[in-house]
Amino acid sequence: MHTEKGQILELILEDGCPYVRVACSPNLVPTPGQYLLVSGNADSPLSLPLFYADSASQGFIAAAPESADWNPGLVLHLRGPLGRGFRLPPPARKVGLVAFDDSYARLRGLIRPALKQDAAVALVGGSAPDNLPDDVEVQPLSALGDILEWADYIAFDVQRENLGMLRERLGKWNPLAAGMGTQFLIRAPVPCGGIAECGVCAVTLRPDWRLACKDGPVFDWREL
Repeated sequence: MHTEKGQILELILEDGCPYVRVACSPNLVPTPGQYLLVSGNADSPLSLPLFYADSASQGFIAAAPESADWNPGLVLHLRGPLGRGFRLPPPARKVGLVAFDDSYARLRGLIRPALKQDAAVALVGGSAPDNLPDDVEVQPLSALGDILEWADYIAFDVQRENLGMLRERLGKWNPLAAGMGTQFLIRAPVPCGGIAECGVCAVTLRPDWRLACKDGPVFDWREL
């Protein structure tokens, strides 16, 4: 884990979602599903999570936090990378990326690696993002059942508050019986980034609870 300065190079609006292009050293670039804790002031007591969305020269493109009021040129104080990210299985050839309650922003980082290993990719959720590769298929959330039968790896992005609704939606579906990989990015506030173990980001899993800031934010199906 590193603590260094970075800088906002560009604000980007795509598919109705705000992104930022961040300049930083290579050792600070998170993997898909991981995050950095960011503040515009070194003395700020509260930081915001910054999730990887795509690669970029001098750093990476990130999903911009909703509460961030940033402008190009802003110097950021970065700590990370933090948490567990997604682990795309090399044998996966049919990859489903499911944005259950929000944008595809935090799942976009899996598109290039999946295509690189010759996998077909289906995005499931809201409206189609801009500038997608032609090989990527976009489906509404109503098509989730079909994707569950089709995919051999699925990555979900879901707010902690909506995890119960997602469990109900999945019902008795068991990816382990089908031999497929399934992971969940569970979004919760992560103000301490695992330092204080404050419990704000606690997620009820098996057998008890876990901290999204360091045990996650990406969890395997077995943990749910």
